[in-house]
Amino acid sequence: MSSLQKIFKMYDIRGLVGSEMTFEGVKAIGAAFVDELSLAGASLVVGHDMRDSSVEFVEAFIEGANARGADAINLGLCSTDECYFASGYLDAAAAMFTASHNPASYNGIKLSRAGARGISMDTGLSAILERAQKYLDQGLEEVSEPGFSSEHEIMSEYASYLRQLVDLSSIRPLKIVIDAANGMGGLTAPAVLSTAANLPALPLEIVPMYFELDGSFPNHEANPLDPKNLVDLQKAVLEHKADVGLAFDGDADRVFVIDEKGQPVTPSAIAAIVSLSEIARAKAKGETNISVLHNLLTSKAVAELIKSAGATPIRTRVGHSLIKDEMAKTGAIFGGEHSAHYYFKDFYGADSGMLAAMHVLRELGSQNKPLSEFASEFDPYFASGEINSTVANAHDKLAQIRAEYQGSPLDELDGITISSEPNSSPWWWFNVRSSNTEPLLRLNVESSDQAACKALTDKLLGIIRS
Repeated sequence: MSSLQKIFKMYDIRGLVGSEMTFEGVKAIGAAFVDELSLAGASLVVGHDMRDSSVEFVEAFIEGANARGADAINLGLCSTDECYFASGYLDAAAAMFTASHNPASYNGIKLSRAGARGISMDTGLSAILERAQKYLDQGLEEVSEPGFSSEHEIMSEYASYLRQLVDLSSIRPLKIVIDAANGMGGLTAPAVLSTAANLPALPLEIVPMYFELDGSFPNHEANPLDPKNLVDLQKAVLEHKADVGLAFDGDADRVFVIDEKGQPVTPSAIAAIVSLSEIARAKAKGETNISVLHNLLTSKAVAELIKSAGATPIRTRVGHSLIKDEMAKTGAIFGGEHSAHYYFKDFYGADSGMLAAMHVLRELGSQNKPLSEFASEFDPYFASGEINSTVANAHDKLAQIRAEYQGSPLDELDGITISSEPNSSPWWWFNVRSSNTEPLLRLNVESSDQAACKALTDKLLGIIRS
């Protein structure tokens, strides 16, 4: 019998359709999910992206969940953040079928507890794996009172809720090019930013790119983290003389932003812009003890700007479920990651590419500078970006780097972060950490000086790749 071990990752489930992810395996996972979260007699929500295999896998998951006594609410086609919204709005555990930005041959499942609370290997995913494997090996027993399934279209509630959180009705007119990469942004963008959900028109002129839902991704991969997948959008922004370009990944929980010159705005700058927007909103509601999360790979500017706005920055490790847990623990109003995941307290602590995009549009549209000029205020330093290197022995390389920088300030919150002495000029810091899933070391460098950033990056890559 096949092992499910390979498809269970740290924060989600993901694998090749047919050989790794199968109907019977997904059915067993649905049953295990219900048992582990004690959902017999309760409802759970299930949504899916546009991949060819998603509908069949949803049917399998619901079959397993019903067999163990849970009622399943099938949302149908939706973005991941729309599924999180349903989990929070309906206070129900959730399963979202997507492999995010991975190629068409993959599919996966993102699982949540009720209220869109994340599940990782440390907080229930490993137990779900164990139970599912047992069902796959020994067969699935149906309870005496199995559940039933129903359908629920939640797009209008989702779009209305986002409009309540960020009011775009009075911003200056903006022309936006949106590249949905044939992913779920092609469904959600017209509903939230235009009139497809029967909401009033906004002062936005939208130029759509690749809005047709197509899980084979015929135009380019739905992974805006890779610069080659931004090229079409960059050209279109210039061609249409647009104010801004938005690129969503396959399941639309992440967004990348392009300025009017066709240049990417760093996720750190976006995190800073949204942080200040959310801090202002919290203060307007009378909140005083305000905190904002940022992972340790975001620019030093993010923490500085959060502080200067009168809030407390909280530095965290990298990781989806981990950030969600920290949001709940600290009561932070917002959390930003270098990978363009943006988390919101008022969105059930979950991440939403669309909500982050709306904050950027509001901040941009509430003043008169072009985006390149406006964003530069939030991005004053020099960074390498994340550079991945395949290594035979990550442990040895990390030891080598420690030895090279012995005596420099070091912290081990996530991998190793080494920095220059306090008050040194130019200042610098770098982080090197291992991938959870591949034989990779990931390097990030930042400095107040461009030449120092490049020299440090070159030196570290020399050690890592030697």
